Amino acid sequence: MGSSLKSAQFLFESRIRDALLGDPSAYYDLGVFYSTGSGGVTLDLIEAHKWFNLAAVGGVEAAQACRAEISEDMTAREIATAQGAARAWIAQTMRRAA
Repeated sequence: MGSSLKSAQFLFESRIRDALLGDPSAYYDLGVFYSTGSGGVTLDLIEAHKWFNLAAVGGVEAAQACRAEISEDMTAREIATAQGAARAWIAQTMRRAA
């Protein structure tokens, strides 16, 4: 494994940890990873939409534009799946915080 891949995976894993703590900027970064297929992850618009949605709810204005942009390349079913995943994340992290 190359050092650049290791550092990308480390960055991704650190952003996941921050996301578990409810950090909206981490949500945004994860959306970027999934929407571009960077950070050692496979391009996944549903997962990207989920993270951009969470970031937008958290007040990251750039996430709203990114979410709208990738939505143009998604079906209504894919968007609904992403929205359900975002709601599940919120429910899961709220239970963890309680």
